[in-house]
Amino acid sequence: EHFFDGYRANRDYALEVIRVAMEAGADVAALCDTNGGMLPDEIANVVHDVLTATSARIGIHCHNDTGCAVANSMAAVAAGATHVQGTLNGYGERTGNADLVTIIANLELKKKQLVLPPNSLRESFRISHAVAEVTNISPSGRQPYVGVSAFAHKAGLHASAIKVDPALYQHEDPSSVGNDMRMLVSDMAGRASIELKSQELGVDLGGDRELVGRIVNRVKEMESRGFTFEAADASFELLLLEEVNGQRPSFFKINHWLTTVERAQDQTIITKAEVTVTAQGKEISCSGSGNGPVNAFDNALRSGLKQLYPELSVLELTDYKVRILEGRLGTGAVTRVLVETSDGKGEWNTVGVHENVIAASAMALEDAVTFGLLRQGRKPE
Repeated sequence: EHFFDGYRANRDYALEVIRVAMEAGADVAALCDTNGGMLPDEIANVVHDVLTATSARIGIHCHNDTGCAVANSMAAVAAGATHVQGTLNGYGERTGNADLVTIIANLELKKKQLVLPPNSLRESFRISHAVAEVTNISPSGRQPYVGVSAFAHKAGLHASAIKVDPALYQHEDPSSVGNDMRMLVSDMAGRASIELKSQELGVDLGGDRELVGRIVNRVKEMESRGFTFEAADASFELLLLEEVNGQRPSFFKINHWLTTVERAQDQTIITKAEVTVTAQGKEISCSGSGNGPVNAFDNALRSGLKQLYPELSVLELTDYKVRILEGRLGTGAVTRVLVETSDGKGEWNTVGVHENVIAASAMALEDAVTFGLLRQGRKPE
């Protein structure tokens, strides 16, 4: 603990501690940057000095208080350390520990040092996200190598370049760590972005330039109204299918909905929803309750549709995000809702935009259920 602080205060004493520890039978002297205040050049100089002055096998243990935990660990290895301590995803006190996922990928891919058994590095994405799930910590989209944005491309110029040579904007092959390249669709999208994204989603545009141009224009028009497809692949795929086939995939039509929130005399909050839909030529009235109007609406919609589509029983709303756009307007602003839904085998994201948060939620949920039925192999009406 606190080796680097001790080294700064009294170099000779710190080195003597290492010597005595090794003489006593220690296998490794792990130098700890306990308060995380060191920088890479400083780490390298101290590790080199310790190795020169002692016969110890040196390890390194870094914290991320300066944002340099990974860089410090790499500097220590370059200076001669052969043992690295850290945590998966960099979890740890304060700003975290050194991220072993990033360090291992750096060592294997950049430094060509074998750390794991052959082909094990490809498990990085799966393991990183599994640990995040177990610890109930949302994965960082911008985590090096394994974040969902690590190999994501948005601007039209980038997409055009990626189409020619992925190495122009990707420092490694995403598959080397089990990740994938992602194309983000936004108002910055051009033809190349749309074409690559459609290929990623498995929708064939057939090289139709007019069709691609129409999709580009529609995306830009919708994003000008507050929609975003960067985190709503399912809604974008439904848009693609609508443009390709001339009509939006549809299994039902929502005719009417009503939500109520009541505070009872005992202070409990009661939320209910009533939804009327037409599906397979039948009009169905359904109701549901929940811990809020959106949850109640979701329960009501699916409880009614499950009569005709029993496979909806496996669908679950797993995440719900609301963002107020044009914030200067306060409660009168446009609301964007992003919904994540799961069927136990995968997740998908949909978007809705409206002045009313319940209406925006209804749009996102309608897309979510429609896409879920497509995933289950149902053919639209």
